[in-house]
Amino acid sequence: MRAWSVPEVPSLSVTGPPVAVHDTAGGGLVTPEPDGPARLYVCGITPYDATHLGHAATYIAFDLLNRAWRNAGHDVNYVQNVTDVDDPLLERADKVHVDWVELAERETELFRTDMEALRVLPPAHYIGAVESIPLAIAMLERLQSAGATYSLDGDVYYSATADAAFGRESGYDRDTMLRLSAERGGDPDREGKKDPLDVVVWRGPREGEPSWDSPFGPGRPGWHIECSAIAEHHLRTPLDVQGGGSDLVFPHHEMSAGHAQVAHPGVAFARAYVHAGMVGYDGEKMSKSKGNLVFVSALRNSDVDPMAIRLSLLRHHYRSDWEWTDDELWTAVDTLTDWRRALSLGAGAPAAPVVEEILAALADDLDAPRATAAVDAWVAATLGSNGLADTTDPDAAITLLPVLDAALGLAV
Repeated sequence: MRAWSVPEVPSLSVTGPPVAVHDTAGGGLVTPEPDGPARLYVCGITPYDATHLGHAATYIAFDLLNRAWRNAGHDVNYVQNVTDVDDPLLERADKVHVDWVELAERETELFRTDMEALRVLPPAHYIGAVESIPLAIAMLERLQSAGATYSLDGDVYYSATADAAFGRESGYDRDTMLRLSAERGGDPDREGKKDPLDVVVWRGPREGEPSWDSPFGPGRPGWHIECSAIAEHHLRTPLDVQGGGSDLVFPHHEMSAGHAQVAHPGVAFARAYVHAGMVGYDGEKMSKSKGNLVFVSALRNSDVDPMAIRLSLLRHHYRSDWEWTDDELWTAVDTLTDWRRALSLGAGAPAAPVVEEILAALADDLDAPRATAAVDAWVAATLGSNGLADTTDPDAAITLLPVLDAALGLAV
């Protein structure tokens, strides 16, 4: 599967500091030290309705990490999946009377155009669930050889406790796991399972659903093994960062890690598990099931500058939960106008300290609000209360423009 086009990103004359991120498993900051290219895996969309601002906030967060690593001198091997066959996609296709393949292709293409508009760097490998089925089968065979699976009425289940590290990624107690499993696509109440927390790794054939041949009979892979198999194949474990939204902490990331760790005993799936917060709207988490979505494409089609959309998302720390309002977008539009006016002067307040602050902020757990605040302060100092303040750095704009793009992804 193809990704989207690569934006031209300027090279910086300065090197950013080592990048620290918050590790969900450890509960604190860690500084991954890549041995070779940094290995980043981020869970992608299920393409039945894309791209809302919750999606955009997550992928911009990991775009900041990608850029911060590059500015610190690392190459980055970034992999993202597309769950182009799964229950929600099939259910939506059936409901709207559209072929599921057509729906997946259409929404994936929309996602690509949204990511391009927001200047998100594309992954080196953009992999669909369907094309990765042979990888999932190969991993499932290893799990089976390890005694970590069992059959139930034509389905194959993975025993969650087969991984000695089960529970360390999320840190949740069993009651929380059971609740989240029921809420997030699991089937803890299914009769015949050895443990309610066990997850399906091969779903046997159902009437009206697509299926593929395998050593386990016809069917399709479970959701969690899809990501394990793709990450394992395209990136060497341990990953430096496994990323996604905080709603993936459990069961998805916990189970994905378990699959990989059972398949490769003694090798951790990731050095850090990094999670973006949830974006709300109208008092609830923005989600398809709630129907309270604000789409990037709708904003773009209303002639909103994509850089204003990106800036409005950068104003919130990636790990925070927050609520979108239209006022935030219009504030970002006005802010960009001020930034462009100040940069158009060429000269301005000293820029070197601002560059240093931006890079330091992003290396400190991707603190984009701190970075954008530094630019706001520079703009205020440059324009002054009357817009005619004395200037002290004749090359301020030349110095700042590359870092706004390379570090924050803002083409101003």
